[in-house]
Amino acid sequence: MGRGEKREAKRETEEEILELPNLCPSPKKVKLSTPPDDGDDPEFAGKPVPADEARERWPNRYQSKKKVWVSGSAPRSITADLSENEVLQAKSHYTQAVVDGCSFNLYDYAHVKADEGKPDFIAKIVELFETIDGELYFSAQWFFRAEDTVIKEQSKFIDEKRVFYSEIRDDNPLGSIVSKIKVVQLRADVDLLEKEKMISSSDFYYDMAYSVPHFSFTTLKATIEKTDSDASAISDASSNSAVEDADVDGTQPSEVSRFKKSELTLLDLYSGCGAMSTGLCLGAAIGGVKLVTRWAVDLNSDACKSLKLNHPETEVRNEQAEDFLSLLKEWENLCKEFRLLDSDKLEDSNSEVNSLDCNEEADDDDDSSVSPGEYEVEKLLSICYGDPNQTKKRGLHFEVRWKGYGPSDDTWEPIDGLSNCKDKIKDFVTSGFKSKVLPLPGEVDFICGGPPCQGMSGFNRFRNVTEPLKDPKNQQLIVFMDIVEFLKPRFVLMENVVDIFKLAGGVLGCYAISRLVSMDYQSRVGILAAGSFGVPQCRMRVFLWGARPNEVLPQYPLATHEFVGKGVVTVEYKEILIGIEKDLSRNLENSILLSDALSELPEVTNFENRDEMPYDSAPKTDFQKYIRTRRPDLFLSSNGEKSAWQEDVLYDHIPYLLNKDDYERVCQIPKRKGANYRNLRGVLVGANNKAELDKSIERPTVSSGKPLVPDYALSFVRGTSTKPFGRLWWDEFVHTVVTRAEPHNQCILHPGQDRVLTVRENARLQGFPDWYKLCGDVKERYIQVGNAVAFPVSIALGQMLAKASKGVPSNEPVTEIPVKFPSCLALLLE
Repeated sequence: MGRGEKREAKRETEEEILELPNLCPSPKKVKLSTPPDDGDDPEFAGKPVPADEARERWPNRYQSKKKVWVSGSAPRSITADLSENEVLQAKSHYTQAVVDGCSFNLYDYAHVKADEGKPDFIAKIVELFETIDGELYFSAQWFFRAEDTVIKEQSKFIDEKRVFYSEIRDDNPLGSIVSKIKVVQLRADVDLLEKEKMISSSDFYYDMAYSVPHFSFTTLKATIEKTDSDASAISDASSNSAVEDADVDGTQPSEVSRFKKSELTLLDLYSGCGAMSTGLCLGAAIGGVKLVTRWAVDLNSDACKSLKLNHPETEVRNEQAEDFLSLLKEWENLCKEFRLLDSDKLEDSNSEVNSLDCNEEADDDDDSSVSPGEYEVEKLLSICYGDPNQTKKRGLHFEVRWKGYGPSDDTWEPIDGLSNCKDKIKDFVTSGFKSKVLPLPGEVDFICGGPPCQGMSGFNRFRNVTEPLKDPKNQQLIVFMDIVEFLKPRFVLMENVVDIFKLAGGVLGCYAISRLVSMDYQSRVGILAAGSFGVPQCRMRVFLWGARPNEVLPQYPLATHEFVGKGVVTVEYKEILIGIEKDLSRNLENSILLSDALSELPEVTNFENRDEMPYDSAPKTDFQKYIRTRRPDLFLSSNGEKSAWQEDVLYDHIPYLLNKDDYERVCQIPKRKGANYRNLRGVLVGANNKAELDKSIERPTVSSGKPLVPDYALSFVRGTSTKPFGRLWWDEFVHTVVTRAEPHNQCILHPGQDRVLTVRENARLQGFPDWYKLCGDVKERYIQVGNAVAFPVSIALGQMLAKASKGVPSNEPVTEIPVKFPSCLALLLE
C-alpha cells in the first residue's frame, strides 16, 4: 500500500480533525463533535459551479480522481502535520449550502465547532465543494481571537469583538459549521462614529492581520476581495504599505506629507548613556533619514551626563519615567491653560489641572509687587514633577532664580507657592512650548527604550516567576507603554532581555504586544544576537517594533556575520529568533573575535587612571580601522556648532582597580587559553569536573594571609564553573558585556595583561565608536556600557526605521541591510 493510500485509509478510520487557527507556538488539534442527530443533514443548494469555471478558479482540486498530496501546495498551517500537504480532489463546487436549516453563501462568515466548552472558531467560507468520494466540505479562512495569538491571557486589553485576519486556510466537513455571523473589516482611516456604528451592528470586526512569523500584527491594506480564492492573492492584500494604500482604493493615508519631513524626532526612554538612540540615529542617517534625539530620560545621573556630552542637541532629563509621564500630562494642561494649543486640538478633560486662573482679567494683573518678607522671582529656569525638596509631597515644581541672588541660591518651588507669578509661569511655558522643551501628544515621531529588567533578568534570584507583572521591578514596562499611549508616536521600539519571553510563559512579552495592539499599533517581535551583526559578543535581546496603522511596520535586519555563540530561547519562541530563516542565501562576514576588536589598544596596567591617552599603534584590522573613525558631524550642539572632540585620542581606557588580594590572584593566572582559578596552586579537579582544595598541601595564601583561592570561587555553581578569575583569549568572544567588572564569578581577564578588561575594551565589545566619551567614575562607566544596546544592532535597526519612515513596502518581516557594521561608520563621514 502506497503512502497516499495508507493515509487515506487512516483518515477513514479516524474522526475528522480540525486544525485550530491558534497563535501557535504550541500546536493544537480539536476533534469535531458529531452533528446532532435531530438536525437535517448538511447539503449544497442550487446548481454547481460550471465545470470550466470551477477548474479555472480552483485548479488544484481537479488534478486527479483520487486524493492528492502536493508538497508545499497548501497554505502554511499551525500544525506540522502531513495533512497540510493534502489537497482534497473535488467532483464539483457550489456557491451555497444549507446546514441545520440555515443557508450559507460563499464568502459568508460562520462559527465553526470547537471542543466542548471552548468558544467556536471564526471563519470565512471561501470554498464549498463535494469531493470525489461524495463528501461535503468547505474551506475556511480563519480568524484569530486575541487569546489565540501571542497575546494569550493578556487579551483583557483587547475588545472581545475584535478578531484578526489570518492567511491560514484548511478544509473541514460541511457539518462542522455551527451558525452564521456578521464580521466586518474596519479601515484604518474610518472615523470614530462610523467605527462605533459598524462595531455595534456586527458580531466581530477586524482591522489587522496576524501571522505567526515574528508574531506580526499588520494593517490590512484594502478590503479583501471576495473573488480571491487563491491564498497568495489574499497574502498580497495583507501588505501594510501606507504608500500602496493610495494605489488600491484612491485614498491617501492621513498626514502623508510626513514622509517629506526633513527631521524625525526621537524620545529615548530609559536612555542610559544613549547607545540605542545614537545607533538608531546613525543607522537612519545611512538610510537617508535625519533622526534627532530631541528628548531623553534616565534615572542614572552619570548616564545622563554621558548622553548630553555626546548629544548636545538633546533635552536630557534625569528623573523617573513615572514622574516624566506625570510632567507630560501637566505640561499639556499648562499649554491648554495658556491657549498655546490650536482650538481644534483642545479636548474637554475632567482630569485635575493645576489651575492658574489664567483668564483675560488675570493676564492683566500686575504681580510685580512684593509683600514685606517675600522674595521676588526673577525667572523660572526649569520644570519637573516629583519631590525635589524631599518633603514627601509629590507634585509640579519650578526651578526659581530669585531676584538679587545667584545660581547657588536657586530653589525648586511647588506651583501652588507661585500663585502670584502667573506672568512668569506663562512666559516660561510659552517659551518652552516654542522650543519644544517637552513633547506634546503627536509631536514625537519615534519612541525607543529598554525598560529596566531587574524583575526579569536571570541574575535576579528573587524574581517573581509566577506573577511577574505584580513585581514592582517590572512596573517600568507598564510605564513605558503608558507613555507611548499618551504621546502616540508614529513608531515604537522596545528592547529587553530574552527572559521577557521565558518567565511565566512569556507573560511580560505578551503584555507588551497586547498593549501596543490595544492602542491600534501594528507590531512584530524579534530576538537579535549582537555577534550576528559584527561584535565579539553573543548578547541576545528582544526587540519589539510598533507602528501606527497608516505607517509601514519596520522589518528586522538579517544577520550580517557568522556567529557560533548561542543563547537560550524556549522552543515556543524560536520563531522570533533572527538567524533561523531558511532559503535565504546570503554572504556572511566572518565572526569578529577579541583579537579583531582589541589587539592594537595601548597596554595598560591594573593601576591605569588616565581618562585620555594617545593611540600607540596603527589599526591592525578593519574593525579597529572603522571603530577609530572620527566623530561625524551628525550630532551638533544646540547652537549648531561642532563639538571640540579631539582626534587620535583614546578615551576611557581604564580598568576597574582590583584590590591587592585580587590583583595578586590575577597575576598568578597563566596567560593561556582557558586559564582560571583552577590553575592556581592548591586546587584539584576531580573526575566529575568539580574543583576542590588539595588537602595534601597547606592552603596557599596571598600576602594579606587570605586564601589564594577564595571559598566563593570553589563553591560557585557547586565547584563546576570555570568562570571565576577566568582569562579570555584572542580567538574567543564574550557571552555578554556585564555591568560589574569584578572577576570573582566572571571570565573577564585580559588575554595578555594582569587586569580586567577596561571600560573602552568593554565598549568596543558593544560596538561603541572610540569617539563616544563617558562620564562618571569607573564603576559607573562599566554600568553604562554593560546596560547599553550593542551599536551594530541599533545601527541596523535604524536602517530599518529609515526604510519604513519613507513608506517603502515591507511584505516580509526580515530583510538584508544595505550597509554592514563597522564599515557603516566611515560612510557617515562622506
